[in-house]
Amino acid sequence: MSETQHRRRPHYSGTHPKKFEEKYKELDPSKYSDTVEKVMAKGSTPAGMHIPIMVDEVLEHLCIEPGMNGCDCTLGYGGHSTAILKKLSGSGHLVSLDVDPDESAKTEARLRKEGYGEDIFAIRHINFADVKKAADEFGKFDFLMADLGVSSMQIDNPARGFSYKTESPLDLRMNQHKGITAAERLKELSLDEIEGMLIENADEPYAGRIAKVIASHNRKKDHIETTVDLKNAVEEALAFLDESEKKEAVKKSCARVFQALRIDINGEYEALESLLYSLPDVMKPGGKTVFLTFHSGEDRLVKRAFKECLRSGIFSDCSQDVIRPSSKECFDNPRARSTKLRWAVFV
Repeated sequence: MSETQHRRRPHYSGTHPKKFEEKYKELDPSKYSDTVEKVMAKGSTPAGMHIPIMVDEVLEHLCIEPGMNGCDCTLGYGGHSTAILKKLSGSGHLVSLDVDPDESAKTEARLRKEGYGEDIFAIRHINFADVKKAADEFGKFDFLMADLGVSSMQIDNPARGFSYKTESPLDLRMNQHKGITAAERLKELSLDEIEGMLIENADEPYAGRIAKVIASHNRKKDHIETTVDLKNAVEEALAFLDESEKKEAVKKSCARVFQALRIDINGEYEALESLLYSLPDVMKPGGKTVFLTFHSGEDRLVKRAFKECLRSGIFSDCSQDVIRPSSKECFDNPRARSTKLRWAVFV
């Protein structure tokens, strides 16, 4: 009988790993609870993890009881799904959706290990635009939630191209196995299309200037291929600003430009509209839904759909104003600051 050979963790030069793939705590944070606690105590999200936002408020408005059937449209790291499964107490069913096969596989392995089997918990690798497929398979839902934010694991992994802090290919796809990258998308767009995308998807105040710089790179065949290339293009466009305000303006514009591109290549607005349109067909009478949005474009779509559903008699009630995370939660988790919660109850 052969023995399994022990493999040591690869060494790296210096005192800290420089490449994300060389790191070990970030790639499997659940094994290092002491480090996780220290990072969270400082108000930061441990790399490789995602802290679920407004969990208590979500549960309060979903009113989950054992035996219910529900849907989490955005599995991610599984924080909300885990809280929901605890409320179900082993009775009922939850299906969670996610288009990212890589991160959802990690989440599924972790939750299966915690004892949640297929009898109570299923994962389907579909876009929430196709929520009807889940309802056809598992029946209409007593509750449904959608956290529309990008998972921290995707932001933290340089290979995904969601951040300019580390140079990497400009990708931005939720599912890296399908579709074109953000870099490829930029090559297709005209100046007017780039400007329109930045305005519609991110309300970018310098959309015209940034679009001109990107279009200029395209004309010269000096294409923007990496996250740092895109950051440099934003800096070039904002070079006219006074030095005292330029650094902060570049930072904010970079965040909006990356957001606008991500929304575009993943078809996020189209998927959200499809989900909102499908709600009456997938929910039971008296069912409850909660949406968490993170920027004005998303919130406008949800707000408009909720008002229309209330006016047409699909909802018996819905939130008139957004609910925001507490000041304590924003301190503990700065990524929660832009969150808006809206809830609704079906007739």
